[in-house]
Amino acid sequence: MASIPMYNMEGAEVGNLSLPDAIFGVEFNKALVHQAIVAEEANYRQGTHNTKVRHDVRGGGRKPWKQKGTGRARQGTIRAPQWRGGGVVFGPHPRDYRKDLPVKMRRGAMRCALSSKVADGSMIAINAFNLPGETPKTKEAVAVLKALGVHEARKVLILVAEYDTKSHISTRNLHNVMLRFAPNFSVRDVLTAHKIVIVASAVEKIESVWTPANSNNNEEVAA
Repeated sequence: MASIPMYNMEGAEVGNLSLPDAIFGVEFNKALVHQAIVAEEANYRQGTHNTKVRHDVRGGGRKPWKQKGTGRARQGTIRAPQWRGGGVVFGPHPRDYRKDLPVKMRRGAMRCALSSKVADGSMIAINAFNLPGETPKTKEAVAVLKALGVHEARKVLILVAEYDTKSHISTRNLHNVMLRFAPNFSVRDVLTAHKIVIVASAVEKIESVWTPANSNNNEEVAA
């Protein structure tokens, strides 16, 4: 069973956190992870881009000049594609870019991504992420990250067990920090993070949902 160092909020090491091999110790499947990333990137696209064809452009109802006798090429409208201000040929139009990926494949890619971060030492654990005070404060979140030694990482992913408004507001202004609650995070979130801080209770929740034996009973949970 794999394990990662666990710290408290003051940055002191309090032991190791054991991780289930079924989720954090699988072999990396590059093709599967690539499929998951392509599907995620495609699903982020809105597909609302649009260009005007010649019949959408305003004007051009009158023929620019007579058909014959001018020595120039015949033209029917100044809104034809070859005219400045005319319609666009083969331009983009609204479409749906969504790609479907089976739940088992999405979760398999997630296991590969998490396992790779454990293997290269990019993941650490924290026993709790309860910021002090009653009101959200960004400086409190920064203090915890500094204590853990990950504040200078290009991108930090914090995985918590449950959604917490105070933690969310305290970290949302940090350009290099992403806060996600398990298991609602993506393969892209994991792979783009240079450091991952996972709360111990989040591991238990991930294990209860994403363990292969339990996957068929939890398909409604987003991978």
